[in-house]
Amino acid sequence: MVDAANGPTAGLGEGDRTGWVEAASGGPALVCDSTTYLPSQELRRHDVHLVSLYVSVAGRQQAELEITDYAEFYDRLRASEEGATTSQPSVGDFVAVYDPLLAAGREVVSIHISAGISGTYEAAMQARQRLIDEGRGGERIHVYDSRTGAGGMGLVALGAAGAIAAGGDAEAAIERAKAARESFKMWFAVETLEYLRRGGRIGAARALLGSTLKIKPILTLDYEITPVERVRTWKRAMERLVDHMRERHADGADAWVVQHVQDPETAERVVEECRGVFGCDPLFVSEIGPVLGAHVGPGLIGVGGVARSVLE
Repeated sequence: MVDAANGPTAGLGEGDRTGWVEAASGGPALVCDSTTYLPSQELRRHDVHLVSLYVSVAGRQQAELEITDYAEFYDRLRASEEGATTSQPSVGDFVAVYDPLLAAGREVVSIHISAGISGTYEAAMQARQRLIDEGRGGERIHVYDSRTGAGGMGLVALGAAGAIAAGGDAEAAIERAKAARESFKMWFAVETLEYLRRGGRIGAARALLGSTLKIKPILTLDYEITPVERVRTWKRAMERLVDHMRERHADGADAWVVQHVQDPETAERVVEECRGVFGCDPLFVSEIGPVLGAHVGPGLIGVGGVARSVLE
């Protein structure tokens, strides 16, 4: 079943949303930003500590992790003539998560959304340097630019989590994250490029502007938003996403994910098609939250395949 639309952190307490700092394990702590959109059970299982990005609609700024009703947010986004603006966490936000982990004597593996579309990675690096300069153990923080986001970043994080669960140190976790990044490929289809155009995150897909009324673009996030191909109907876009998953399976991918923005019905149909391709359930199905959702707009469907071996 597709996850409910209230987001990956629905049902978690306020302290839970910012991380679980009293982990039983003495191994590296895994930190991600809120745009990973892993389901809550995966966050709990792998003890992922979250740092929130921010989104503003009609002058009202919120931390993404404080938004639990995605439907209400997207209703406000549709009604806004200006659209939404987003911003990275502050250096202080990162320090607030890193500091207790370092004080507990742990290494930190911090994995974040592509620096090509967000300043989050740079803010994490600045927080690391501040903690080094202040003699508070910042040299034990290892920051990794996933060069992707959403489900792709989730898979990178799961790769690092697999290494940590196997007893690996921070260096081993980063190496596994890199292996996951090299293994997976994700495509997504959007109903319109208008939200990307408004938000300025359109990247190389800018070349598709001008034909947006005639096509349904299929894109990927590889450091920046990059066009894959264009099709004329939404039905054909979904067929191409499933075709892509067949290609990934033929190339050796044996694990997969599906994500959506405010379209669980279409996501469920894609899940059923892909279940027939892979012969197994997805690693996860989740809804993309407000920060990235504000830039792609309601109606996105994304799919990705990865070699399961890089996650274990």
